[in-house]
Amino acid sequence: MSNWQNFRSLLQRVRYYLIFLAAIWLSLGIPGCSFLSPNSQTASSPQTTEIKTTAQRFDGVTINVITQKGVLDVALNRHIGNFESLTGAKINMVAFPFGDLYQKLQEDWSSRTPKYDMAVILSKWLIDFIDTHNLEDLTNRVQSDSALQWQDIAPIFRDVSAKYKDRIYTIPLDGDFHMVYYRSDLLKNAGLTPPTTWDDYLAIAKQFQGKDLNNDGVPDYGSCMAKGPRFGAYLLFSSIASSLLQSQGTAQGVFFDLETMKPLVQNPAFAKALDIYKKTMEYGPPKEANLGIFEERQMFISGRCALTLEWGDIGTLAIDPVKSKVIDKVGAVVTPGSTEVLDRQTGKLVACDKFTCPYSLAGVNHAPSTAFVGWSGVVHAQAAPRVKDASYSFISYMSQPAQANVDVTIGATGANPYRSSQFQNTDVWVKAGMSPDAANNYLSAIGVSLNSPNMVLDLRIPHNQQYQLEVLDGVLTNFLTGKLTKEQAMQQIEQRWEQITNKVGRKSQRAAYRASLGLTQ
Repeated sequence: MSNWQNFRSLLQRVRYYLIFLAAIWLSLGIPGCSFLSPNSQTASSPQTTEIKTTAQRFDGVTINVITQKGVLDVALNRHIGNFESLTGAKINMVAFPFGDLYQKLQEDWSSRTPKYDMAVILSKWLIDFIDTHNLEDLTNRVQSDSALQWQDIAPIFRDVSAKYKDRIYTIPLDGDFHMVYYRSDLLKNAGLTPPTTWDDYLAIAKQFQGKDLNNDGVPDYGSCMAKGPRFGAYLLFSSIASSLLQSQGTAQGVFFDLETMKPLVQNPAFAKALDIYKKTMEYGPPKEANLGIFEERQMFISGRCALTLEWGDIGTLAIDPVKSKVIDKVGAVVTPGSTEVLDRQTGKLVACDKFTCPYSLAGVNHAPSTAFVGWSGVVHAQAAPRVKDASYSFISYMSQPAQANVDVTIGATGANPYRSSQFQNTDVWVKAGMSPDAANNYLSAIGVSLNSPNMVLDLRIPHNQQYQLEVLDGVLTNFLTGKLTKEQAMQQIEQRWEQITNKVGRKSQRAAYRASLGLTQ
């Protein structure tokens, strides 16, 4: 069977699995048709208390961990003490800002005396560290680890992001994808429905811009997006551009021409996405081009934003009884789409129909983005054998349902749902502070996003960090702040992406890109 057939088969299995989950989630959202009462728990759902059973001992073993500062370190800190008590291991953790994490880890693992034994990183970075022989193959450990409940991890995270060439290199701790969040109370009072297209998004944002949305006497904002540099602003832009660039399914991709590896940048779809991205600035807070992710989240949960484009974190941050002013006032919806898409043969925008947009809904092409796919735990291949054992044990412990199914309900952890049991048990969400209606809406929006046959996979080729964080992110910042025109921005992105491709090797990058989409060479 060809690589493409294997991949198509995998995506089909993923799709059927998610259709089943989506059917459950969507039915939960229909009043009077909930499968589970607010306080019920399915028989198959794991308990959500920390494991107290006898664990393997690692007395005298120290694990040095590196991860992202601000969210993932919070998730790890929740369990370090208990894991140390259970196993006797000692865990030292170092956390860096997102923009520095990849480089810090790369520098350490390429040195003669590496310090870090394990890391929690983005799964899309795997290929760079696998190519340099820095990642331990975890396949055999996973296959013999019943406590991990590997089959409970949703297929897109278990079979796509955790694997490379059918070998397992990482254990998922998080599931990432973009959705739009909206103030359900504001839209209801204004007689508005959630945005379906980006034109809808802009119209809603315009309507609420400058109004007092939280009754504190201060004008607020129609849209808030974390467009600050060196984090994930380029993913916000990509989530807009995707609906214009990809319409033929996941394997079409959004970043490069499949045959030539020419960047899909100098075209009217990319140009229109830049226009939309910049237009949102008119309805956002001052200096939004420097707005950080934590500041944006605080603004939204304090009631200052009508809309935002974000990961799953907003759903759980919005129920914080101490910080949130929008409890039970937040809805979620699949990322808005477009009624026209790029025809790659003519290079022009064309209207959606059954041929140009075969997966469209009511004439709208949606292309929800995995946007990082998720954070995962990896083990350094050069660590001492006993340290490898302890490192894997800690990652497994973090990912096991008893721990993970609570972590994903706590906004501060940065962990979003990635296990099927996290959808089967509504009790844990209600216990965390969501109303049954809010939980149903949140999980349904995730289900619709993950179930899309036009889902966009994040860039997973060598040097993806350079293409995206170093080039795309920097150019977008200069575009938003007026240092570059739209035409100059597209030209710079294309030229610099071409330079990376030529330096690394066009043939090998083409092969890697096609393989990442399940295509044959």
